[in-house]
Amino acid sequence: MPLPPYRVDYSPIIERPPIRWPGGARVALWVVVNVEHYELLPDYDDLFDPWPRVPHPDVLEYSRRDYGNRVGFWRLLRVLDKHGIRACADLNLAVLEHFPEIRDAMVERSWDFMSHGIYNTRYLYAMSEADEREWYKDCIETLRRHTGKQLKGMLGPAVTSSVNTPDLMAEAGLIYHADWLHDDQPFPINVRSGKLVSLPYKAETNDGPNFRANHEGDYFAKVCRAQFDQLYREGAESGRVMCISIHPYLTGRPHRIRHLDGLLGYIMSHDGVWQATAEEIAEHYIANHYDEVAAHARSLNQRARG
Repeated sequence: MPLPPYRVDYSPIIERPPIRWPGGARVALWVVVNVEHYELLPDYDDLFDPWPRVPHPDVLEYSRRDYGNRVGFWRLLRVLDKHGIRACADLNLAVLEHFPEIRDAMVERSWDFMSHGIYNTRYLYAMSEADEREWYKDCIETLRRHTGKQLKGMLGPAVTSSVNTPDLMAEAGLIYHADWLHDDQPFPINVRSGKLVSLPYKAETNDGPNFRANHEGDYFAKVCRAQFDQLYREGAESGRVMCISIHPYLTGRPHRIRHLDGLLGYIMSHDGVWQATAEEIAEHYIANHYDEVAAHARSLNQRARG
């Protein structure tokens, strides 16, 4: 079939080959810290204005997010260190140049990095194929120059993409895409060449949608606990992925941080939790499960099409 729209084959989770995490863990836990930088005066189009409240500059909204890099990040860092969490930075790569102190703190802790674009005010949806191809080269070279690390995955800037995005990611050597919110396990994404998987990133356990809906830290922690408890039970049969996504300018606020502390303490008190980074989860899946799951899904969909 032509691509797209057939990027991901349908596969009921109850019929798939089972997933086994290292050490027999039930749940692979990855904690995502969205380390972002917004432009005060972004170059935008009419489709997607990052600051639609008032004409630019919108100092109120810009400065709310700037709080994350000035204060919230450092408050989060203490809690993550307390629980031994090696996080994955969902990173606007401009942070590496604008905030070297943050860069050095993440490198010192050997965090994992996935691209969230250069700035969170520059998007992928309108890029030509040639421009997007060069954009990946820029992301890869910027991360390597500042951290020595190879870029392996991406959550699109402001979760935007083009029709070519999965193919170009795989062509550039990336192995996972976090924009697909469709599963509790990694799953193959069909691309022109190479291997690319969706890595479960969740809106429900993301502080952004929760706090924008006027929920607070206690509610967010309650949702995350309930999510973990269910995945932990199901993970006895086939491994699951638990993603907790936090923003320094949101969860890093004084009145919310204790809820994150309690949540991580609760999850990490369980046996059978593999606290991993996005890169580690994707690499384990590709090495041990990708081929079998992809073949099963192809067979299932071929039968369905007659």
